[in-house]
Amino acid sequence: MRTLIPVAKRLMTIPGVGPVIATAPVALAPAANTFRRGRDFAAWLGLVPRQHSSGGKDRLGRTMKIGERSLRRLLIIGASSVTKVAARNPDKAGAWLAGVLARKPRMLITVALANKMARIVWALMAHGGSYKALAAAA
Repeated sequence: MRTLIPVAKRLMTIPGVGPVIATAPVALAPAANTFRRGRDFAAWLGLVPRQHSSGGKDRLGRTMKIGERSLRRLLIIGASSVTKVAARNPDKAGAWLAGVLARKPRMLITVALANKMARIVWALMAHGGSYKALAAAA
């Protein structure tokens, strides 16, 4: 069985994830190999849109909000801190976040970023390693 400290330290390399958020997935979530991919983990948390698809037409609705409530809330709080800093100072935001902030409402972006963070958390728990932000395209 994994120890809590190394996993939590790896998770704290993700922007918006502090000590409380880093220890929560290790304590509350099942083992990472329970889920096939990061989207399954995000769906377990309730951070993916509800699908109303038929006849080859994909229709995505609102966020499901079913699943692990406390961990979902923690990820949304961490994502809101990142979006708040990015809204105040766009230079500190990544390319994806800065582009989306210009087009969409901040709360929508916060939930989308929490979804993205959940997928990164799953990847780090399942495959190891630490978070490395993509280099900005020159």
